[in-house]
Amino acid sequence: MSQLQDLVQDFKDRGLLLPVWFEGRSLKLMDQIKLPLSEEICRVDRVSDLAMAIKNMTIRGSGAIGTCGAWGLYLAAVQSGGKKEVVQEAAKLLKQTRPTAVNLSKTIDEMLGAASGSDGVSLIDNMENKSVEILSRQLEFEYRLGEHGAALIEDGDRILTHCHSGALAGSGYGGRALSVIRKAHEKGKRIHVFTSETRPYLQGARITAYELKRFGIPHTLLTDGMSGYCMSQGMIDKVVVGSDRVASNGDLANKVGTYMHALGAREHGVPFYTATSSHTIDFDCPSGQDIEVEYRDSREVTSFLSIRTSPKGTKALYPSFDITPHSMISGIITEKGVIKAPYSTNLQKLNHASVS
Repeated sequence: MSQLQDLVQDFKDRGLLLPVWFEGRSLKLMDQIKLPLSEEICRVDRVSDLAMAIKNMTIRGSGAIGTCGAWGLYLAAVQSGGKKEVVQEAAKLLKQTRPTAVNLSKTIDEMLGAASGSDGVSLIDNMENKSVEILSRQLEFEYRLGEHGAALIEDGDRILTHCHSGALAGSGYGGRALSVIRKAHEKGKRIHVFTSETRPYLQGARITAYELKRFGIPHTLLTDGMSGYCMSQGMIDKVVVGSDRVASNGDLANKVGTYMHALGAREHGVPFYTATSSHTIDFDCPSGQDIEVEYRDSREVTSFLSIRTSPKGTKALYPSFDITPHSMISGIITEKGVIKAPYSTNLQKLNHASVS
């Protein structure tokens, strides 16, 4: 396990805010449900526990969930002594946890490819090598898309973001949207971030605000329904959100509420960007209509942290994501550059050379 241990230590030495890491023969997770009131670390010894942590939002965010595919299958390989059938069962279990975010299934398929034709110590070694490759690549994506996105940010910009698309939702630097914002801040641009609460889990209020404070970036918290008013008053210059899946035509699946902000941005002439990596673009998915939207338990809307917030018997609806049409997106920020319309054509360039 020396390669992965060295990689984790390197990430920690860089001051990254890690959502998940390997320690000994177990995984450690930052419990995102407990933030910002406490910084608690969970120990995960079994893949079934990791699957539950993904389902119950202990760990969340498209990038972090994606890397769980690498961590989880490597955990299964180590603990089983390199039994391929155990790894394959772990893959099936993890793929069922969050269907909308495509990173998880892509990463798992990569890991299974590395396991093909091997067993025992050889399988473990191959899985470790692939894990190091995937984790290093994902972090590099964050740095690079941050650079490309920061070029779109002007000194003095007031930026609206939704949900949490930051370090703890990625590989430790800034995830998707906060990689752009953090890099702009590090370049000395005077920016101010408006972060929406993001009901019902309040990821924006709890985690985005937590990271912005930690990074020293000025910010203001909004309720979800305030963005239209703020745009109408000229208080927002740009919208930058993350992504859970991008269809091949540029349609965006992101945390529910994203579409509402995009509508407001279009009405008031505010540029609307999504930050993503090429790994989150599903070239096998023609449009947003083909993306499976995860529906979560309605009790997550009628209660918060097990405290009921609505009358007993109240019905609730909770689609975890919504679809923003590509026609409302000003640009898709990736590690290879900023993609502009027509997306059906220009997204294909991600498979080839860089774009600008």
